[in-house]
Amino acid sequence: MYARDLTSTRYSPLTEITPRNVTGLKQVCSYALPENSTFESSLVEIGGTLYFTSPTSTYALDATNCRLKWSQKHDMPGNPGTVRGVAIEGNRLFRGFRDGTLIAYDIDNGPQIWSTKLTAPDGRVAVIALSPLAWNGMVFIGTSGGETNCACFVAALNAATGKTLWTFNTVPGAGKPGSETWPPGVTPGGGSMWTSLTLDAANRLLYVSTGNPGFDFADKYRPGANLYTNSVLALDANSGELRAYYQIVPHDYHDWDLTSAPLVLKTKGGKERVMVAGKDGFLVSLDPKVQKITWKTPVTTIENIEAPLSPEGTRFCPGTAGGVEWNGPAYSPATNLVYTNAVDRCSTVKDDPDYDGKKNMLGSANAFGDKDQNSAGWVTAIDADSGEVKWKFKAPTPMVAGIAVTASGLLFTADMASEFLAFDAASGKVLHRIKLGQPTGGGVITYGAGGKQRVAVATGMENRIMETHGSPAVVVLGL
Repeated sequence: MYARDLTSTRYSPLTEITPRNVTGLKQVCSYALPENSTFESSLVEIGGTLYFTSPTSTYALDATNCRLKWSQKHDMPGNPGTVRGVAIEGNRLFRGFRDGTLIAYDIDNGPQIWSTKLTAPDGRVAVIALSPLAWNGMVFIGTSGGETNCACFVAALNAATGKTLWTFNTVPGAGKPGSETWPPGVTPGGGSMWTSLTLDAANRLLYVSTGNPGFDFADKYRPGANLYTNSVLALDANSGELRAYYQIVPHDYHDWDLTSAPLVLKTKGGKERVMVAGKDGFLVSLDPKVQKITWKTPVTTIENIEAPLSPEGTRFCPGTAGGVEWNGPAYSPATNLVYTNAVDRCSTVKDDPDYDGKKNMLGSANAFGDKDQNSAGWVTAIDADSGEVKWKFKAPTPMVAGIAVTASGLLFTADMASEFLAFDAASGKVLHRIKLGQPTGGGVITYGAGGKQRVAVATGMENRIMETHGSPAVVVLGL
């Protein structure tokens, strides 16, 4: 699945590649996509095939030799933006597109099984950027567009037919619980979902991370907590009813989305926990039994986060392109550590004193136009029980790629300077580096195929906000 399992642990039980032999890891094969794209997709391996997405196309590669098995393209107008991966259940592969379409393909050779066009409750197009999650004959999907005040929602569809089973609006309508956290006269919006979703199958709970309220940065226009934005939602997977919520950043005006899928785990100390990390720069531990935050640990530079926005500009860290981005944390039960990549980058955002709620505030706020020349990145390992930082690695560039952690004691990830990195998961020592030649913002996974353990990396990220350029490719490594 997107993060290997339903609970988004990114933990692999494979042990062929170890701290002792990882220096022998080298490129086995690669596949260059025949297109230019953002390429922030994760990679899913099932039955010896790697599946992944570009904004408009879906690919299936032989996981042993990178040979293309099939691809399918969905034509759509305009700039397609990024889409971050697939979900698979049985013989069906599911993926979304930014025109609101969700398509099911046959995983063997790619023919379309069904196609469903989702529409927001107010009739606007539903934008899909995240990777779906499939479970028990259902496909779960969420929409995005908080910057433009989307009417965002989570939906469950029948995996066999594409029929919508239920929806949940991440920002409540008039008279609904939570609507009192928005001022009268304002059209509530936001609550985007950007990466994927997580499922606690034992309790039939779907965990959802939501993004900023809309419009972005318009703090004085929409006073209040602005539920259910910047929150972790626990929804009944069968009905879509809200069972619990945890708002991590009330009344967000920094663009501090909870960008990545929550992580559900049981710690070494026997504690049931839900972990989440976002662009505010913290890893947060939640206790689902008492519905409280148990600890909150910074994973990047935190500065000036309470200051209001001003017309002259307010500088804060992490900035609008900082903190933990779309690839979220990983957990190893062997070390009891939670690992996360992060961006160390600040922003200076200008308030618009004449803002009236009738336009996208991104341009007037200049939020994504400023450049922090001192940007860097972090890999941080945190004890799941205590929240104590056990080790940190500072990278010269932002860190946004996926993480894979293994039972043999390795952590795999990649940077935006061009390198694949293998760490000792317990100590944080860098054991091996491989030049990929371009920035990586997609998935990093490990899997077994052809009797061998392999590592696959979705590299070559093109991202205007991160100011990176690359040619999308999947690189497979092995001993």
